[in-house]
Order: sequence, then C-alpha cells, then structure tokens
Amino acid sequence: MASRDSEFLKNFWIPSYMLVPESAAESSQIARGNGPKCPVLVFANSKSGGQLGGDLLKTYRALLNEKQVFDLGEEAPEKVLSRVYANLERLKVQGDQLATGIMESLRLIVAGGDGTAGWLLGVVCDLKLSHPPPIATVPLGTGNNLPFAFGWGKKNPGTNEHSVKSFLDQVMKAKEMKIDNWHILMRMRIPKEGPCDPIAPLELPHSLHAFHRVSETDEQNIEGYHTFRGGFWNYFSMGMDAQISYAFHSERKLHPEKFKNQLVNQTTYARLGCTQGWFLAPLFHPPSRNIAHVVKVQIMKRNGQWEDLQIPSSIRSIVCLNLPSFSGGLNPWGTPTRRQQRQNDWTRPYVDDGLIEVVGFRDAWHGLALLGPNGHGTRLAQARRIGFVFHKGATDHTYMRIDGEPWKQPLPIDDDTVVVEISHHGQVNMLATHECKSKSVHDPSTHYNDDAEEDDSSNGDSLADEFRKFGAADTFKIPDEVDISQLS
Repeated sequence: MASRDSEFLKNFWIPSYMLVPESAAESSQIARGNGPKCPVLVFANSKSGGQLGGDLLKTYRALLNEKQVFDLGEEAPEKVLSRVYANLERLKVQGDQLATGIMESLRLIVAGGDGTAGWLLGVVCDLKLSHPPPIATVPLGTGNNLPFAFGWGKKNPGTNEHSVKSFLDQVMKAKEMKIDNWHILMRMRIPKEGPCDPIAPLELPHSLHAFHRVSETDEQNIEGYHTFRGGFWNYFSMGMDAQISYAFHSERKLHPEKFKNQLVNQTTYARLGCTQGWFLAPLFHPPSRNIAHVVKVQIMKRNGQWEDLQIPSSIRSIVCLNLPSFSGGLNPWGTPTRRQQRQNDWTRPYVDDGLIEVVGFRDAWHGLALLGPNGHGTRLAQARRIGFVFHKGATDHTYMRIDGEPWKQPLPIDDDTVVVEISHHGQVNMLATHECKSKSVHDPSTHYNDDAEEDDSSNGDSLADEFRKFGAADTFKIPDEVDISQLS
C-alpha cells in the first residue's frame, strides 16, 4: 500500500531545485516522460474554514515537497509564482527538459473562500505567464461559489491524507475550461468633503487587490476625479444583498472566534438578513434606496451601442453574473426557454462567451423562487458591457460586492458623474470535474440540450411554500437547525 501511494504521489511531486532560485540542477538530463504527470503548486489560506486551512497545509506538506505548498498568510501568490516561473524559465534556457515539461503541465490548487480563489485567479491573469496554469479550488469558505461552479463541491472538505489524495486524483483527471474575466472601473469627481475610498470590513480583502485608486500615471486617471479599478470572475452585486454581506463580514472580522464552521456562518447570515430587513424590505428599506431610484443602468449588446436598461422600481439588489453560482450555489439566471431567448435577444449563458447576465431581486423572499426546478430572479439583460450612473444626491453611500467580498462605497452627494462600468477583460483557465455546473461555448460536451423546451413555470415572482428551504444561498437561507422564532 505504501509503495502504491508513493507512486501515486510522484505524479504531483516537484523537485526542490526547481522551486528555489539559483539552485543547481539535480538532474538536468531527466527526460520529460519521467517527470511528474500532474505537477502542482498548492496555496492555502490558513485562516479559512476555521482550523481547516491550517490542517490542509500540514497534510499537503506531509504528502508533497514542502517547498511546493504555500501559506497565503505568509507569502503572497504573485511573489511565489513570479519566483517559480523565473526559475523554471532559467532552467529551460539551460536545456532542462524536466523544467520545460513542468511549465507546460503545471496546475495550481487554491484552498480558501471565494475571495482567496479570486485573489489567485487575478494574480495569474495579471502576471501574463508564458504558460498560464489552470486552477482547482478547494471549498473552505461560506458561499464557495467558484468551487461549486466547476464541480469541486461547496462543503468544507476533509483534511486527512485520504481526502487530500482523493482531491489530487480529481485534479489529475480534471479538464481545463476557460472563464471570462470582467474589469470594473469606478470614477467620481473629487468631492468637496468626505472620503471616497472603499470601506471594507476592517481592511480591504486580498481578493480586491486590484480594486484600488489608480496612480497618476495610469491611462484611466483623469485630473479632478477619483478613479478606482479592479476585476471579478463570478459576480458583481450592488444593493441590499451586499449590505447584508457587509454586516456579516464586519461581524466575522470583529469576532473571528465565533465563526468556526459553515453552519455557524449560515446561521449568522440568516440572523443579519432578518435584523437588517432583507426579509421585510418594504418596511425597513425605503423605496428611495431601490436600484432604479439610485442609478441609471446602461448596457451594450452585441451591436456596440449603449442603451438604457429599464429596472423595475421594486428591485433592491442587482447582480451581474458570470458563473451559474451565486451566494452558495444558486443560479439566479436559470435557463430561459427558446421562446424567451428569441423575444429578448438572449443566448444560452456560457462562462466564456464574453457576455454577462444581469439579474434583479426585490428581497430575500424573492430569492425563494430559486428553489423551484426552473426558478430564477428577475432577468434584466445579457450584455457585453454595463454602466451604472448614479443620480446626483440620491444617496451618500451604497454597498457593493465582488465575488463574495463586500464593501461600503461612499458617494459624493454633489456629483452627478459617479459611474461604474463593467467590461470584458480576458480569460483564465480553470480546472473542472465531471460534476461541473459551468458550460463552455467551446466545449460541445457541456452544451445545453436544445431538444426539449424547458418548463419555465417559475417566473421569479412566486414564493416558495416551505419557509425552511431558503435555498443554498447564505443570503436567502435559514438552516434546519435554526428556530425561526428566535431570529429577531
């Protein structure tokens, strides 16, 4: 058994000299065929999933070369990847065939929440590596939308050797799939008073590393304006759902000892959703704060022309969705019928088609529609670019969220030029299992079955009968173990 495990782990093992700059080659003549079949670099957030992140680090380091396993709390991924790829390039120039083979077949594993995964995806995209490695995601967060969208599950995994070996086996068998990267730009005139930098729960998350004020030398910088830019992979949302997420993350940052597992996190989400009025929005959320009263939304379809998007006056949350997984595994867009596609000039939603889906929600009860077999939110548009123009004086702040990471955004009330624009910005490679929920326009095996017309009886406006089943989404659900009468 030990011999068999050793042979299996050789598929992933990377020699130390390839990971340490200027190290002498141990065997520069090793043929590519004798190298690892699936070399991996492992990145884990030791603070994710309670103690699970730290436990996973120990297990991976026990099974693989310690130098190919990294704690994101100690070293940023951009430094690691820059160093490793520079060393591999040096060895490649020296004729090391093993280094060449590893560069071409390298895969990355990231263990953490969606924010951690998004951080690594952003780094890989920014570095523009000669052979960008595909990425597998280990679900260690609360929502785990990225892992779920590509078949890696949404429950926290086991951390023992058996569980890790099983995951490595899946990584070796996984297929590559490209996904779109979306760029977000926010610009506003410098206010007469007050700050305009994003306010995150205590500090800006690592996944928002690219969401920052641009430098004076940046081409997007305009004198007299504050300009922020960043990117996302799964979704951008604005409104009341981001407000609840902001409250949750703020409380977790202040009291991390209370957030040790997914059930506790989900229970807290439910409590905050109730106390902040997400379930009784008409009473707690004034109509003046609804999306249509705060911003004008414009979209650009395939013809390259901007046009105004009509937002129902009752919509309190708007989601720009790239992947079929939001707030813990639900699909707000769903699958429109062929008739609906023709009427609205929509296409099937793919993760690599350069289009993003725009969905609206009135409140948490509206989210219950997602529980139906064909449930969905209020489908608003499918677009190549989206622009939000805030009405002057409509509000002094709003809440925004990128891939699960929220922030409070101050807005100058004397400025009618506050704009947020979302546009396509390249692609990155993901690893997907056979249970992948995402669909690729370039992979016929993932295409939709157009032989049957879907039963789209759930129009997004009905309420579910079972109050217990608030869905997989943290934003919408109350777990079975929670007494609803106590959520006040």
